[in-house]
Amino acid sequence: MELYINAFAHYLPDDRVPNSYFKDVNGLDDEWIRTRTGISTRSKAGENENTNTMALEAVKRLNEKLPFPIEEVDLIVAATYSPHDTVATAAHMIQRHFKARAARCLTVSAACSSFINAMEIVEGYFAMNKATKAIVVASEHNTEYSNETCPQSGHLWGDGSVAIAISTMPEGEKAARILNIFTRGLGHIGKADTAVYLRPHHGGIGMPEGRDVFINACHYMIEGLNAVTNSQGIKLTDLKFIASHQANKRIMATVARQIDFPEDHMLSNIEEVGNTGCPSCAIALSQNLDRVDHGDLVALSVFGGGYSCGAVLLQFL
Repeated sequence: MELYINAFAHYLPDDRVPNSYFKDVNGLDDEWIRTRTGISTRSKAGENENTNTMALEAVKRLNEKLPFPIEEVDLIVAATYSPHDTVATAAHMIQRHFKARAARCLTVSAACSSFINAMEIVEGYFAMNKATKAIVVASEHNTEYSNETCPQSGHLWGDGSVAIAISTMPEGEKAARILNIFTRGLGHIGKADTAVYLRPHHGGIGMPEGRDVFINACHYMIEGLNAVTNSQGIKLTDLKFIASHQANKRIMATVARQIDFPEDHMLSNIEEVGNTGCPSCAIALSQNLDRVDHGDLVALSVFGGGYSCGAVLLQFL
């Protein structure tokens, strides 16, 4: 069964927090942050925004591009590690707003790999003939949980969301065939159990083992890229763009160098919006769709705390 992404859309809050804000908060200045992370500003959700509202905003924009009525959607999969509500999830709120009565709804969490894991869940539902039109939405409200005073990671986080529509129909203004999806759990390696955490009321979100994350992210993001391209007999040099997890500009530069890939074709938005978590790779792609042409091969590659990794290979129609 062939699967296609029919449309992409993203939402980013208007507010930007500059590096200068953190000088008095955690002692880090602009040059230090930019040199080590590539971040200059980060997006921040407004007072009345949360993970669910941002997810809904992305789907509202997606609805304007859908080649089918949104009421026909029969599967909604949300992805997040920073939920607003663990019962009335983003998936359920989307179903309610758009009156998608026939939709199965669920939310998945695999840290920053969650978006790609959600895509793989859709692949499984389609293979079982339990769905035909799906929406995947990823949304993170990192600043709700972040501890800004933490000098290790308080300055990293941004907020945002992304949504895609998936069906068996090669329709849509910027449709793309999903050639392969790869995910892998990595809880057994390195400092997976302590490197990144999110514990509400017990320290919020933090990344105390940044070096371990850096080393493993560089290795396993490349492993994911190799997995999806090798499965199709494609070389990494055949890719037009790579949209990776936006955790650190140096990680992206290291991956590009190690696979001899042009760094300017590594799609990036971390400079403006920071680390927006699991939606980040797809937000970067959604922002750069005007650079993608017919026939282009584009890969998404991610590494998440816990640990986990994943990749997707797309060919645009």
